[in-house]
Amino acid sequence: MGVAGIHRLFPVIADMIREEVKVLIVCAGMEGALPTVIAGLVDIPIIGVPTSVGYGVGKDGFVALNSMLQSCAPGIAVVNIDNGFGAAIFALTIISSCHEV
Repeated sequence: MGVAGIHRLFPVIADMIREEVKVLIVCAGMEGALPTVIAGLVDIPIIGVPTSVGYGVGKDGFVALNSMLQSCAPGIAVVNIDNGFGAAIFALTIISSCHEV
């Protein structure tokens, strides 16, 4: 799901908030706007993962990467293109620090 079908995000985000999720990993290609949109809806950390999929002027994920790096929404950290592993490790670090407090 993405910003083009934002109506599909609301019930999923509501479920995650009820479950007290501590961090979200949000992958996005094309224009990379999804992490910023979600950051405007929640008050937990977001890890943005730009993806190299898409078509047109996406430049193998560089448009999504630059868009996420330029985001003005607070609470977003961005990893490199297609770096889901790095995002997962960072999410585990955030979750571990939540349990230490």
